[in-house]
Amino acid sequence: MMKQALSFLFILLTPVCLLAQNRYDIVIDEIMADPSPQIGLPNNEWIELKNTSTIPFNLQNWRIGDAGSQSGPMPNFILQPDSMVIVCTGSAVGTLSIFGTTISVTSFPSLDNDGDQLFLKAANGMIIHAVSYNSSWYQNEVKKEGGWTLEMIDTKNPCAGSSNWKASSNTNGGTPGKKNSVDALNTDNTAPQLQRAYTTDNTTIILVFDEPVDSLAGATLTSYSIDGGLSLISTVALAPLFTQVQLKTNTALTANTIYTITANNITDCKGNRIGSANKAKVGLPADPVAGDWIINEILFNPRPNGFDYIELYNNSNKILDAAKLYIANRSSAGTVSSIKVLSTIPHYIFPGDHMVITEDAVNLALNYLVQNPGNVLVISSAPSFPDDEGTVVALNFQGEVVDEVKYKDDWHFKLIDNAEAVALERIDPAAPSQEEANWHSAASTAGYGTPTYKNSQYRRTEPINAVIDILPKVFSPDNDGRDDIAVIQYQITEPGYVANITIFDAAGRPIRNLVRNGTMGLSGYWNWDGLDDKGLKLPVGAYVVLAELFNLQGKKYLHKKTIVLARKLN
Repeated sequence: MMKQALSFLFILLTPVCLLAQNRYDIVIDEIMADPSPQIGLPNNEWIELKNTSTIPFNLQNWRIGDAGSQSGPMPNFILQPDSMVIVCTGSAVGTLSIFGTTISVTSFPSLDNDGDQLFLKAANGMIIHAVSYNSSWYQNEVKKEGGWTLEMIDTKNPCAGSSNWKASSNTNGGTPGKKNSVDALNTDNTAPQLQRAYTTDNTTIILVFDEPVDSLAGATLTSYSIDGGLSLISTVALAPLFTQVQLKTNTALTANTIYTITANNITDCKGNRIGSANKAKVGLPADPVAGDWIINEILFNPRPNGFDYIELYNNSNKILDAAKLYIANRSSAGTVSSIKVLSTIPHYIFPGDHMVITEDAVNLALNYLVQNPGNVLVISSAPSFPDDEGTVVALNFQGEVVDEVKYKDDWHFKLIDNAEAVALERIDPAAPSQEEANWHSAASTAGYGTPTYKNSQYRRTEPINAVIDILPKVFSPDNDGRDDIAVIQYQITEPGYVANITIFDAAGRPIRNLVRNGTMGLSGYWNWDGLDDKGLKLPVGAYVVLAELFNLQGKKYLHKKTIVLARKLN
């Protein structure tokens, strides 16, 4: 009778101990991805698991993995409630077991220093926890260089992402087998947000959220809608991270069409619900050609401890994919070199979007106004752009150069004493990339840079009826971003003309030979920055622009226009 009772009790308890688990019952709460240089822990990679439930679990046949591999099965081991266990490769057990309970697995994943995607899988194949970390999660420039662990702050808040992790504060560099040194209450009251969307084929759309969503709520078809006459026929939250949701449409998406996806009533693992509808644009991407994807702003001389940035602009009606675009420079031999892809994952760039490439988004936001943080792409070890002169090259998926600018530091506004941390801005997106007159220093009133939004010196060259026209009629070259440049536009009816442009002061004295024997197209322009031939500031007042046009057949035209140079009073 006693044996029968014990057998019954064993049968009753076994399913609880071995099989009954939910997402986040056990979490990955500490990660040693970069153990070198050693601080006080062994030179081994490992992770720590914590049982956050009230039930003991047998980890037999559970596995851990990353984006590219999966470990062998875990041994027969009971992880008690509110307890931790260190998981590592077999050769590291001896050195790590002195810090706490340790188990080993074969084929322990190699943890990438700068970032990786880790998951914990139960014996039945269910993903219990997953985390996609990167080096910014350390929140410490020194500690991210190695020797310190990443620790979860609040293990009851496992799906909050980067806001719930930071570098260990323990003097050993980590707390294997013990409560995390950064352990604290870190309540999650923020609902998930739909960040963006992309397509994998013409009927499949992937939505990207900023945190894991509840797998059931994320898979509720009625929570989503799409415009453009399409309907959605299926949806599923994608493991292991559950930050993405896959949607299927009833008919194929049309090329060169932008659709809007709406998401509502989506919750995260803490039950926080999207209160108002989230929207994201999506469509079918295309490869740009010359003129579609242009270099729009260049910061090549940042502050000390700052970083270069390059802004590019979608000057087309196409949807572009940053995962199929590249940035590069040219070597001293003139060959395209240091080629870097803009994004390792799909990231769509819509018509009119300004995208910024830099090595440090946080540093960028500290130094400049970043109006659209989602339009900043971070590239580790970006191409070098020297302070004096260099070349920025943009390439498409086929490796073709679609835009290129060979810049020089003397392109900056001549009255700027120190051009450090001052970006060069393109004036007219339609004008030639390599034309010096089409570039100007970013306005002081814009903080000397406009990453992710319209340039402070932006000006479209408008069609004119007159042979010569000047815009604006009154300009103030003080680099405040408002009417800093006088644009002398021309339009002629036949090719083969050459121009001389001379500027006179009110006394009739020539003070600037702006153009000498300049070859003309049928239309074009020249810019005047308000300086004389010596690069000196001119006084306020009226000036006369004399344009002399002639060709080899002896035809000659003279045009005079008046312009007023003004400056703000101090």
